[in-house]
This record gives sequence, structure tokens and C-alpha cells, in this order.
Amino acid sequence: MSERIYVAGHRGLVGSAILRAVEAKGEGVPITRTRSELDLTDRVAVDAFFAAEKPTHVYLAAAKVGGIRANDTYPAEFLHENLAIQTNVIHAAWSHGTTKLLFLGSSCIYPRLAPQPIREEYLLTGPLEPTNEAYAIAKIAGIKMGQAYRRQYGFDAISLMPTNLYGPGDNFALENSHVLPALIRRFHEAKLANAPEVVVWGTGTPKREFLHVDDLAAAAAHLMAHYSDAGIVNVGTGEDVAIGELARLVAATVGYTGRLAFDTTKPDGTPRKLLDVSKLHGLGWRHRIDLAAGLASTYAWFLAHEATFRR
Repeated sequence: MSERIYVAGHRGLVGSAILRAVEAKGEGVPITRTRSELDLTDRVAVDAFFAAEKPTHVYLAAAKVGGIRANDTYPAEFLHENLAIQTNVIHAAWSHGTTKLLFLGSSCIYPRLAPQPIREEYLLTGPLEPTNEAYAIAKIAGIKMGQAYRRQYGFDAISLMPTNLYGPGDNFALENSHVLPALIRRFHEAKLANAPEVVVWGTGTPKREFLHVDDLAAAAAHLMAHYSDAGIVNVGTGEDVAIGELARLVAATVGYTGRLAFDTTKPDGTPRKLLDVSKLHGLGWRHRIDLAAGLASTYAWFLAHEATFRR
């Protein structure tokens, strides 16, 4: 129990899953702070926190996140807040003797038209997807900061690149959620209203990979324990699905039987984004939760917490 494990962003989708995994292992003392208790964009406050708490291990899951609409509408906030959070946390962790830090990036760091499946070495080999460029640039900066601190100071910072995540604790607010929770909520509300049709943004042809957040947390814990290198690691399933097919799977899970239409005037985003996870498999980890089971459990969680969601 000598490990003191700080989970930054423990109330978010990823952070809450990592905290559950840390608590389940019971091999260290988890440390958490809410946003009201510690503003991670405040350099002085972050430094004081690390000086007082001296965490030995840090999972950097705190970030400003959102779906395609939020990323495209508020690029300044996505760039500024994420740069501030990760800069403050990484520097303070190194300054106060943290043994190891795990940085959570995103698959959107890769070029928009990267060859598929996407290998780790494709980073910075082409233009980014314009709709989430600001977020991607911030995450790339976090990766490079960890690598720089490793090279210059010997700081053990590792970086994981998760694919699209979903699961309990997701954001189901329609104005800024990701595609899967947005679909769950829209089909659920359409079912309750007996709506004859649900309209989905885009053509339905782009393909996406989805990983249950509890699988991501398990992968993070595995790599925290067994990986130490500057190279980034993709974390995903190695399987993808077209958005149109995903919408049909969600409709079936929810029990919606109306029509499905696509608004082709809305942006599709990246045509395809499938991660090559051969490096992850070589490090001894594979996902366990398939999409059908993950959708069912996520919808059950949504139903149990529906009253808490903003309309």
C-alpha cells in the first residue's frame, strides 16, 4: 500500500473507470480531487497539491472533451484548457518526485486520412481532421511533453491512445456528447415519444471503433505496471463498425422500431478511424467486452441515471 495513486479527472468517463480499477486492485492509496477542490488549469494550485500529497503514480485522465459539434464550435477552449491541464500536471508530477505518469491521449491525434488500421508511427505524418484539430494538437503536445521529460530528466511518462470510448458515466447531453451516448439518448427519447423517425448526422458511412471504458481502465492499469517507454501505445479493439450500422445496433438495444434517416448536410468527420493494436497485444493485453454486451450495459446504466441528465 505504499503507492499513492492520483487519478486526475476521476469524475469523468475515463477517470471514474480508472478509479474503479485502482480501488478493485487494492494495491495503493487512491487520491482524488474534484474540480471545485483543485483547478488543474491553475499552475500554483496544482504545484501545491503535488507538494502536499506526493503521489507516486498519476493517471492523467482529466481533459476538456466533447463530440464533433463541441470540438468544432469551441476550438479555443479545447486547445487552451487541455494544454493548461496537462502542462501543469506533468510538470508538477516530475517536480515532486512522481515515479510514473500515464497520459491519456486520443486517436484523433492521427492524420485524417491515415492508412488503416492506424499504426503508432503514423503520428504527425499528415493533416489532422479539421473539426477536432484543436483538441488533437493539445493531445499531441501532451505526448511530446511526456517524451521530452523522459529524454531530458528520465521521467517515466507513458502515453496511451484510446479509440472511441463509451460506458457507465458517459456524457449523454445532446449538445456536446459523443456519437454513441448521443444515439442512445436520441433513440430512447424517440421510443418514449413514439416518434416515427430518428435523424442521424452525416451519411452513416464513416467507420468507427468503440472500446468499453472498463476495458480501457484495465489496459491502463496493465500498462502502468508493465510498460515503460517513450513510444505511444494504441488502445482499442482492432474492430470497427459503420455509423449507420451502429445506429441500428443502438436502436435494437433500446427497442426503438421507427425509421432511421441520415442528414447528409451535416459533417461526417474522419472517413475511417481504426487503430492497429498489435503493439498492445504484444504487451499482453486484449479487450474483453464486445460491443453488443457493452451497449446493453451502458443502456442499463443510462436508464438508472436518466433523471440526472440535462434536458
